[in-house]
Amino acid sequence: MYDNSIVKIAKRDNNSRRKYLVINEKQGKHIPVKPDEALKMFGELADILKSEYGGEKLLVIGFAETATAIGEAAAIKLGSHYMHTTRENIEGVEYLYFTESHSHATEQKLVKNDIDSVIGKIDRVVFVEDEVTTGNTIMSIVSLMRDTYGREINFSVASVLNGMDGKSRAAFDDNGIRLHYLVKTDHSGYTQIAESFRGKGIYVQAMTQSARAKYKEIVEPSYINARRLHMAADYRAACEKMCDDVISQTGVKSGEKYLVLGTEEFMFPALWLAARIEEEGGQALCHATTRSPIEVSSEEGYPLQKRFELASVYDEGRRTFIYNLDKYDSVVILTDASEPSKAGMNSIINALDYCGNNDITLVRWIKN
Repeated sequence: MYDNSIVKIAKRDNNSRRKYLVINEKQGKHIPVKPDEALKMFGELADILKSEYGGEKLLVIGFAETATAIGEAAAIKLGSHYMHTTRENIEGVEYLYFTESHSHATEQKLVKNDIDSVIGKIDRVVFVEDEVTTGNTIMSIVSLMRDTYGREINFSVASVLNGMDGKSRAAFDDNGIRLHYLVKTDHSGYTQIAESFRGKGIYVQAMTQSARAKYKEIVEPSYINARRLHMAADYRAACEKMCDDVISQTGVKSGEKYLVLGTEEFMFPALWLAARIEEEGGQALCHATTRSPIEVSSEEGYPLQKRFELASVYDEGRRTFIYNLDKYDSVVILTDASEPSKAGMNSIINALDYCGNNDITLVRWIKN
C-alpha cells in the first residue's frame, strides 16, 4: 500500500498557470529511483485494472512525458495494446490534438491513424497518468475521441495519484468515465507549500560546447516506437533483447553503482535496463531528462537540490533539464533519438562530467 509519503511538492519555474509540481519520489522521472520500486508501484496500479477489466480488450494510453513508463508497465501486465501521447513529431501520420492547460508545453497529440485501426476492436480505452488533479485534460481527449468516432466508447482513468475534488469527480461520473488510483491527495495547500520555498539550490546552465568526457556508443536495432500502437508484450520482448545486447557488450560489475538515464518521453526501457543491471549484481538507479523547468532548493524537505539545463537530444533548440544528478561508477544514457543532436549530447556528457562521471555509454535504440 502507498500513502502520501511518496508525494513531494516542488515549485514550477515561472509558471503562472500552476505554481506547484507534484513529484512522486518512486516514479523515476525527476528523482533517481531503484527500478524495482518503480516497477512494483506501476504493477500494483495494473493489478487494480486487471481485477476490473480482466475480460475486456483494452487500449491503454499513457500520458507524456511523465506517465509513459507507468502506462507501458501496466499494458504489459494486462497483455493489451499500448501507445502514449507525444509532443514529438512523427512523419506521415495524422494526429488528434489536445492540450494541457497547466503545463509548460501545452500541446499533446495522439496518432489518429493508430486509433482508427483499433477503435472498433476494443472494449475500453484506459488512460494512464502519474497524477490527476482536475481531469480537464482527460475530459478534453475523451470528448474529442467521442466526437471523432461518433460512437459510444468506454473510458477509464488510472493514476498513481488522484487529487480531484468532488466537482471534478462528479463530472467524470456524469460522463461515464471510471476512476482508479493508488493514493488520494489533497491539492488545496500545495500552492502555499511551493511558494514557501526560496529556490536557493544549484543551477548549472547548459554546457553545449565540445564534450569534455569521452563516451562509448552502442547502436541497438529492433526498436519499437511506443508513441505508435503496439502490443505491450512485443515491446517487452524488444526491451529484453536490447538489455541482453547492452549487458553483453558492457558487462555488469557486482556491487558497482550504475545510473541508467532515459531521455524525455523515453522512460520505460531505461527502467527495464536498470532492473536487469540489478539482476546481474549491479546497484542501479534510474531517472530521465525532462522538459519541466522546476526550481531547486537546498532547504530541508525540498525534493530537488540540483538542476542542470540541457539542450534536447531530439531538438537542440529546446531546453530540457535533469535534476539531482550525482556521481556513479558507470552511466548508461538510453535514447530513441534517431540522430541525437550534437548540442544535446554535449550538454548531457558535460553535466555528467561536472558530477565526476567518466565511464559513460550512450545506447541509441533505433529501427533496423
